[in-house]
Amino acid sequence: MTVRTRIAPSPTGDPHVGTAYVALFNLCFARQHGGQFILRIEDTDQTRSTPESEQDILRALRWLGLDWDEGPDVGGPHGPYRQSERKDSYRQYAMDLIEKGHAFYCFRTPEELDVIREERKAQGLNPGIKGDLELPAEEVQRRLEAGEPYVIRMKVPDEGTCVINDMLRGTIEIDWSQVDCQILLKSDGMPTYHLANVVDDHEMAITHVLRGEEWINSAPKHKLLYEYFGWDMPELCHLPLLRNPDKSKLSKRKNPTSINFYERMGFLPEAVINYLGRMGWSMPDEREKFSINEMIENFDIQRVSLGGPIFDVEKLRWLNGLWLREDISDDEFVERLRGWWFNEDALRALIPHVKGRADVFSDVAPMAAFMVSGMLELTPEQFAHNKLEEGQVKRVLQFALWRLEAQRHWSKENIFADIKELAKAMDLKMGEFMFPIFVAIAGTPNSWSVMDSMALLGPDMTRARLRHALNALGGFSKKETKKVEKEFAAL
Repeated sequence: MTVRTRIAPSPTGDPHVGTAYVALFNLCFARQHGGQFILRIEDTDQTRSTPESEQDILRALRWLGLDWDEGPDVGGPHGPYRQSERKDSYRQYAMDLIEKGHAFYCFRTPEELDVIREERKAQGLNPGIKGDLELPAEEVQRRLEAGEPYVIRMKVPDEGTCVINDMLRGTIEIDWSQVDCQILLKSDGMPTYHLANVVDDHEMAITHVLRGEEWINSAPKHKLLYEYFGWDMPELCHLPLLRNPDKSKLSKRKNPTSINFYERMGFLPEAVINYLGRMGWSMPDEREKFSINEMIENFDIQRVSLGGPIFDVEKLRWLNGLWLREDISDDEFVERLRGWWFNEDALRALIPHVKGRADVFSDVAPMAAFMVSGMLELTPEQFAHNKLEEGQVKRVLQFALWRLEAQRHWSKENIFADIKELAKAMDLKMGEFMFPIFVAIAGTPNSWSVMDSMALLGPDMTRARLRHALNALGGFSKKETKKVEKEFAAL
């Protein structure tokens, strides 16, 4: 048997370090067994998926040195490798399940489903959608002929226990009463993750699925689908989730999670991939610094620890420093620095902003330093404003951060539209609203257009600087955060 693993990112945002972490372990497992590693794009969420995000993910993973044998950009014998291009196939599989009695048409409205959830809660049951959902065959046919909207749901046992065998965790038991009747095909004809995941893994001959532990509760649905289809299920391995230093799940609200952030900060890809390799795994000799090839050569999935690995940016900086000093020659240092700092495309984009403000070349570095810096040194005094209280300043930064975290098409025009709408909703003049934004992004209110700066810095660095500015001001307590979240929702 040829070992085949895969990574299947969703192109709905910035390329996440968690995606790279899971991709690395899948790559190492496949290479260590002389197998293949496949990249698949799971773009069933058509409202949030974008081509720009897909290309960003591919570029970021390649920057880290992660290469795949088959994928949307390189092709392969099991394509297409985008789920949106496999839509007709999923529908046929869903219809096959209906014919075999393993799935059914569900015409329930959102209001009816809410009632079901509340009734189940009142009975002390799992509030997932389950129970009396099916209609008589004649009624189903009538509604289909009338063109009523529907979804297709899988049938799930009410009693008994599902037993899952995990490569790291051994036997996992989950009561079927905790598993809801999952939607397989949405009303728009697109599959949910669960159906598409199982079908694609089967058709692409995936033998081992290494994924995050957040998918453990979905494993019974997947196992049931494999049984319904009569297919062999791949071996499952649920990797521990990356954690913030406070042990909470790694999130962009507490840690920079975009791979792009680390590239823009000037980290070496070798160091980042080395650090991700240390997340829950160790070399036989316990050394901390190793290359991806050394990891592949020594890889053993049983050396993965189930304790939540802590992603600490300061530890990553230390490791990056080792790589810079021990593995990068002076000549290579110059070349890499030139490629990062004096990147022609990035430098050319700055020219319209610095050329009209400079009298001599030595003026350029001070005025453009914030564009090639990491996190700026900020103090509360820099945010003092004669018309804004500190609470308002923090709200401006927090609301701008939340709004820009939802922005999927990063451009000066879209950033401006978000900011303008927020300023109006908060009943602040644009000049007042923009003051803390200028300081957070440029370190001073006296710079060129901050909209241009944010567009050039990109979403990852912009959001990181807004978070950094909030931290410089002390941020919000947990109690305050709940209140602020309600205020933001009401805008």
